[in-house]
Amino acid sequence: MAPHTPGLRTRTSGRPGPSARSNRLWAWLMVPGTLWMATFLVASLLLVATLALGTTDPLGNPQFGLNFENFAALADPAYRSVLIRSLGYALLTCLICLVVAYPVAYVIALHGGRFKNLLIAAIVVPFFANYLVRMYGWSVVLSDDGPLLKALRGIGIADGGTRILQTGAGVVAGLVYGFIVFMIIPLYAALERMDISLIEAGRDLYGGPLRTFFHVTLPATRQGAAAGCVLVFLPAMGDFVSAQLMGGPDQIMIGNLIQDKFFQGQNWPLGSALTMLMMAVLFIGMLGYLRRARKDEMDAEAGR
Repeated sequence: MAPHTPGLRTRTSGRPGPSARSNRLWAWLMVPGTLWMATFLVASLLLVATLALGTTDPLGNPQFGLNFENFAALADPAYRSVLIRSLGYALLTCLICLVVAYPVAYVIALHGGRFKNLLIAAIVVPFFANYLVRMYGWSVVLSDDGPLLKALRGIGIADGGTRILQTGAGVVAGLVYGFIVFMIIPLYAALERMDISLIEAGRDLYGGPLRTFFHVTLPATRQGAAAGCVLVFLPAMGDFVSAQLMGGPDQIMIGNLIQDKFFQGQNWPLGSALTMLMMAVLFIGMLGYLRRARKDEMDAEAGR
């Protein structure tokens, strides 16, 4: 038997293993990109925050200062109604995307077989096209003389006075079309990682497929659904293209107000204040998601 050498064993055990060195390498590789993103994010936030406290000169040029009137102006009922409308449209978009994306992701992940990658590509590739171009095309489809309303009139569901554009339904339809892919991908990833045996066991316990979905599949993919909701809600809340192309004056969103203050109204301080208000709402939603994700992670570790 070889002699016991505690000193050698101590030196060997204290040396980092391959896994630790690999994790350290990946951590260092993340530093440049993280610093780049953090620097410009913080710089832009500070610029918008200081500009929100400024004023405009008689020519409409922004001037830095210490003026809280821009934030006080946000209490105007008109701004409050636009913020509530934007929040409602974004939440409704999340709900519709969730309902539509779940069956699509479920079928591809569990029944796609060797065509999974092809089906995902068929969904994702069209969204590489310019967002504005896609919205223009969607507005043509939803127009009064577009193919959708013509088909609905042909089967008697719609009449000559039915409209989709220039309504809230048109704005939500544009938001759903623009961001539904952000819901499908996280759901597909969650369903792809799910153990299929759980569904089979759920069928033995709960019987029908609907009860199995609500008791097994939905809880197992809850984090994917939450991630999809965040990815849809954040851009939908600040979107202005859908409301501009498919909505009327009564359907403007907070993104339209910000665009108007910066480019037409020449009131950059008020536009910055509106931007800070929107970012505060988005931050609250993001904070809620992170806290929920952290709680789910702790529950999963406790259940092991």
